[in-house]
Amino acid sequence: MIVICGGGILGLSIARKLLEKGADEITIIEKEKDLGVHASGRNSGVLHAGIYYTPDSLKARFCLKGNLLMREYCKEKGIPILETGKVIVTKSESEIQVLKELYNRALRNGARVELVDESGVKEIEPYARTVELALYSPLTAVVNPIKILEAIEKELTESGKVKILKGVKFEKLKSSKEILTNRGSLRFETFINCGGAYADRIAHEFGVGLKYRIIPFKGTYKKLKKEKRYLVRGNIYPVPDIRNPFLGVHFTKSYNGDVYIGPTAIPALGRENYGLLRDIDREALKILWQDAYLFFVNEKFRNVALTEPRKYLDRFFFKDIEPMVEGLSIEDIEPSDKVGIRPQLVDWEKKELVMDFLVIKEGNSVHILNAISPAFTSAFAFSEYVVNNYILQEVRRNAL
Repeated sequence: MIVICGGGILGLSIARKLLEKGADEITIIEKEKDLGVHASGRNSGVLHAGIYYTPDSLKARFCLKGNLLMREYCKEKGIPILETGKVIVTKSESEIQVLKELYNRALRNGARVELVDESGVKEIEPYARTVELALYSPLTAVVNPIKILEAIEKELTESGKVKILKGVKFEKLKSSKEILTNRGSLRFETFINCGGAYADRIAHEFGVGLKYRIIPFKGTYKKLKKEKRYLVRGNIYPVPDIRNPFLGVHFTKSYNGDVYIGPTAIPALGRENYGLLRDIDREALKILWQDAYLFFVNEKFRNVALTEPRKYLDRFFFKDIEPMVEGLSIEDIEPSDKVGIRPQLVDWEKKELVMDFLVIKEGNSVHILNAISPAFTSAFAFSEYVVNNYILQEVRRNAL
């Protein structure tokens, strides 16, 4: 039996790909009572188009392909998709060189992009502001992540070959072929760790990836007031700091018409610390110590830690986004209950944030670490890679 730990987009996508390859006994365990409670259901719903990522990285290899596969799936299942595209705008002349680097990266990654001047931006996003140039991505789209998770869940359960056990939490490894959950023991031939924010803990139980630790970052959002939604047609993004894996606070018109502004990247005090002080657990002191240590030894982390928490305050949040959209005032922004956690992997030996997806195979277990943006976009393409390169041989060996 194949056991997949985690019922997020990657766990479901891997199960779907295994079915295509002929697997017929798959169990997915999900600690929550519903799917999409965490990252897979809390993201912005943006299908990215391969712009930001270093060529030859896993993110670069699978983002655009994943985008196209996810589009095809949505159309096949009748799931709404907003094909509105995206502009990446500059706030100052100093960002133009980085914008051109993004353009070159995108071309090397096979993405469809175009450099446009200020008048060209106005044709795409009439109220967007940029300095001299902007980058246009026509293949960026927006979907409802929950609807996609529901469609895949239905597909898997109707196959009769996949069980999805909700409310079942991984606790520890009992033996090389058995885990303990809060609902008792579960045997497996192949174990696949898609544990998201807890993937490092699970991997460590298997003696895998001991030098890696997850540090959570909180992504908070605000919204444009209803009467100001017209300011954004699709997606307006800033030029990011490409030394870090965060894309910056941006504007996204969602599938329900709301225009969300976010996310921030604020160091969090827990893997599920969605509120200001809510959901802080016994790990908070350890996370605080790790954050403090990285603050002193890693300049890139220090920059994030100094700038992002200020965005809890409306005036700093508005200062960050005001140059991107004409006619915007601080009164046009209202609170939103949308918030997510980005489980960022850190190589603790190097004291560096890991920029790419990471897959580690050890014996009959496979561990997917750092499944952060664009993991949702990449899921169908990335899962095919994981199945073909890390899982299929083990499954076939067990079938003999």
